[in-house]
Amino acid sequence: MRVEVVTNIASGSVGKEAPAQAEAILAEHGVTGRVHAPSEGELTACLRDALDSKPDALLVVAGDGTARAAAEMAGPDGPLIAPLPGGTMNMLPHALYGAIPWPEAMANCLKSGRERMISGGEIDGRLFFVAAILGSPALWAQAREAARAGRAALALMRARRALRRAFSSRLRYVLDGRPKGKTEALSLLCPLVSADLDADAQALEAAALDPASALDIFRLGVNTVTGNWRNDPSVIVGRCRIGKVWAGGPIPAILDGEPVRLGDTVSIRFRPKAFRALVPAS
Repeated sequence: MRVEVVTNIASGSVGKEAPAQAEAILAEHGVTGRVHAPSEGELTACLRDALDSKPDALLVVAGDGTARAAAEMAGPDGPLIAPLPGGTMNMLPHALYGAIPWPEAMANCLKSGRERMISGGEIDGRLFFVAAILGSPALWAQAREAARAGRAALALMRARRALRRAFSSRLRYVLDGRPKGKTEALSLLCPLVSADLDADAQALEAAALDPASALDIFRLGVNTVTGNWRNDPSVIVGRCRIGKVWAGGPIPAILDGEPVRLGDTVSIRFRPKAFRALVPAS
């Protein structure tokens, strides 16, 4: 097996020692490969160059945005992708490997790796493999990103904007041709993480979250913690293969933990074959 390893040493839990650690793990398992440590501005180009070299597998030690980008670039016909946990939330890595450090996940993949086809969702050409949320609650992610960057004033401004937008800009949606609905936020879960879908399900789990008051938000929060959110009266749950969402202005969203800004009308599509993951045999 020949592999390429891309380490984002500026990301959450990676660190400057990551390239040397990765090289040691490759040597320990007798795997031929190159380890890259691009600067933040060179990350996307490094991923593309690594994929263009046509390795058997691309291992990425980085945050959620980079993991999603690598899987999206590779697609179902590209090399195997191992998105190893190197960020803050690590949504895709934890879904594939559990909550373990990246060196352990990397060693497990090299020791007994196999292919697993991963399905996902697509929103206006942007892919996600774990979960997406559309609507005003996604604005809180922008406040979180500013806080992570140490920009306290910007984080406070964005938090205030998120509060102002709550209940003021609702979404309209149509899923799989069903009657039109209206909601505060729309959440989409992939089969990889949905407790209500089989791993090989051919659809996304869609949940319209429509709390009408602060009390509803509190109750929904409690039900989310207890794992009972699907039975909350402010939630409508169903399945979705195709859909459309629109609003009176740009739609804030989170895709696999990363904030993005969409247009005022977006399309949703289930992707049964999104990318080929490298996972341990067990």
